[in-house]
Amino acid sequence: MEKLISGRSHLPFVPESFILPPESRPGQTKFPPCDSIPVIDLGGQQLGFDRAQLVKQIIQASQEFGFFQLTNHGVSEKLMHDVLDVANEFFGLPAKDKESLYSEDPKQTCRVHTSINYDREKVHYWRDNLRHPCHPLEEHMPFWPEKPPHYREVIGSYSAGVRKLSLWILDLIGEGLGLESGYFRDELSQVQFISVNHYPPCPDPSLTLGLPKHCDPNLITLVLQGKVQGLQVLKDGQWLAVEPLPNAFVVNIGYMLQIMSNGKLSSAEHRVMTNKEVARTTVSSFLYPSNTCRVGPLKTLLCDCIRPLYRDFVFKDFLSTYADDTPVGVPPLERYKIQY
Repeated sequence: MEKLISGRSHLPFVPESFILPPESRPGQTKFPPCDSIPVIDLGGQQLGFDRAQLVKQIIQASQEFGFFQLTNHGVSEKLMHDVLDVANEFFGLPAKDKESLYSEDPKQTCRVHTSINYDREKVHYWRDNLRHPCHPLEEHMPFWPEKPPHYREVIGSYSAGVRKLSLWILDLIGEGLGLESGYFRDELSQVQFISVNHYPPCPDPSLTLGLPKHCDPNLITLVLQGKVQGLQVLKDGQWLAVEPLPNAFVVNIGYMLQIMSNGKLSSAEHRVMTNKEVARTTVSSFLYPSNTCRVGPLKTLLCDCIRPLYRDFVFKDFLSTYADDTPVGVPPLERYKIQY
């Protein structure tokens, strides 16, 4: 528990174990908000209006950026505000109320920890994290935090809402790829995790990061940012700040969609900056295939002139190599690429 950054209030300096090597530090560079990252306004489109145009927008954003923002998506503003409030309340709890959930074991179902893999990594990252599965709710909710007392109710409603939205986006992506209706449902999106990231104020944001450069290993991620800027996406060798929009979700295309689309869709590298003045809290929903699901380029997208870029694999094996490769800067897809 003493490792949690949120428990070390008013640190006057960045501890040495959190200072990145010079080549990995973000430095003093200012990253103004970028207005080129696509913003897709769903408006009445969930009722079927302009569906073909919506599919086109999502596919284009997923190809060019691997990131886009969604507005007017159907998840209520009140629920989104309640989720961020309860997330902040959780990390504001006394240490004794979080102690039973603290673990350095990545296999623990519901856990609180600091950085990524504190006991194995050489340098730590400036974030505390609460992570747990949430589908099906009745199976996992009993293991969620009991405090704050409304955590389970709020996060339960939220996780169900963002799962429904995520599956709907996947249906639209499937349409854009020419797949049968509901292709990405069931085994390919069976697992859902909620990840609550808390980035306390940092004495010197030029020396450390909240999270390092990475791509997500899943299908699709929906991020609720709040009001504080920190998320950045790498585009054409330049870091772009993803400006927090009111009541919007950031949608992130994961490695599995890049592989299954045979590279037609792109998973963008991203990282998280820290802030000297204020804390930043985000809530992310991740959809994963089941551990035993077999993943590879979709056969319907291949032909004599379009060969597979990646070999097939069992998803749990990919998760294992991803965990080994990402911390040391090895591109996780390299070992799965087919050499012609």
